[in-house]
Amino acid sequence: MDLTDACFAGAAGQAELMRSGALTSRDLVAECLRRIERHDRRLNAFRLVFARQALADAGHADALRARGHDAPLLGVPVAVKEDIPLAGLPTTRGTAAVDTPAAADAEIVRRLRAAGAVLVGRTRMPELGLWPHTESTWAGATRNPWSPRHSPGGSSGGSAAAVAAGLVGAAVGTDGAGSIRIPAACTGLFGLKPGRDRVPLGPGTHTWGGLVAAGPITRHVRDAALLLDVLAPGRDHTAAVTDTATLRIAVSLRPWGPGIGLRQEVRDAVLDTAGLLADLGHDVTRLDPDLRELSGSTGFATRYLHHAADGEADLERPDRLDRRTRVVAALGRRLPGAAVRAALAQRPGLTAHANHVVFTDHDLLLTPVLTRPPLRVGEWRRLPAVAALLAAARMTAFLPLWNITGNPAAAVPAGHTGTGLPLAVQLVAAPDGEAVILAAAGQLQRARPWTDRRPPATP
Repeated sequence: MDLTDACFAGAAGQAELMRSGALTSRDLVAECLRRIERHDRRLNAFRLVFARQALADAGHADALRARGHDAPLLGVPVAVKEDIPLAGLPTTRGTAAVDTPAAADAEIVRRLRAAGAVLVGRTRMPELGLWPHTESTWAGATRNPWSPRHSPGGSSGGSAAAVAAGLVGAAVGTDGAGSIRIPAACTGLFGLKPGRDRVPLGPGTHTWGGLVAAGPITRHVRDAALLLDVLAPGRDHTAAVTDTATLRIAVSLRPWGPGIGLRQEVRDAVLDTAGLLADLGHDVTRLDPDLRELSGSTGFATRYLHHAADGEADLERPDRLDRRTRVVAALGRRLPGAAVRAALAQRPGLTAHANHVVFTDHDLLLTPVLTRPPLRVGEWRRLPAVAALLAAARMTAFLPLWNITGNPAAAVPAGHTGTGLPLAVQLVAAPDGEAVILAAAGQLQRARPWTDRRPPATP
């Protein structure tokens, strides 16, 4: 078995290779570590790499398999984002402002370990997860394996860069306003934000008042289903990937905010995907109500700034934050209490209204993920904080609503720009509709495979 091919096989494929005896975990993990050593000095995907422990855990996985044991992820190399607590390490959240180690692993990490996963490292994010790119003055920029001049997005940018570059079989990210879907879209991966409370976040993970969900970032749809079987047991997500049921799919291209444009390449990717879904037998219709009524943009901005201020207040050394992060937190502290309470109270009505308008007559909603292709590294560096926030809101206009409502949503690869940068579409389902997303995404991947093409910067 070619070890480079194995590194790009994805979590489910790697598990099958080891189960068949074609590959050992120690060989696979050692090759992943060699690739990290070779490529991550440029990519900057990892905050920490657990090389010695990962090799020991891989050897232990091989010994268990030799004794006849098995587990869903036995021996598979994975990474987790740095806002997910790991016992004995500070939960840094993209900052240099935390020194105290976490007392215990997050439940996510416990479930990954129990399923046999080998934790290779923890991945980078922007400070407090506030930006759709992964950059800071003290850590530098995390770069996109498809083009190191571009960002892999954020805030789970390190997780996406690591998977796209074949440094791990899968990664877990978190998503409070698109932070799984953005980097998956920027790096040609499948990124699933599960519905609210499907994957446990405790203890110690910041939830932004219910906006944040944790989920998989993977090469294949079936990899994500496998991880979701581990992280959210009780349903057969893997079986859903091969479901061929006919679905009612609505398509929306109307940006959810005033004055927001949509790049032609993004529009074309959505319409091409809609056509493919129709060719596959689905009932595809255009749905362009004025979703600005639903987006709750003002209320979301209030919540976002409020949680930025809360996040800063939780830090031991907020003085170590970048100036721009401190400015955003200061804006949050200046919000009137009444405005914050009104925004927080908005969720139930907005959730009911959004689901009624979209999902009464449809199983899925198809939209862009981003309104434009990936950012260049440093593109917004000289913008004042407020201007950068407004630019981020325009770029991610189709995403935050589903964090407020708690609906599951995913980024699905949808080709490349003329210059070779990944494009993607978003699939959103009704509450508890992860299986519907997996079924549609599985059909899209079989009809239009995206994993045969590898990033040119990390062969």
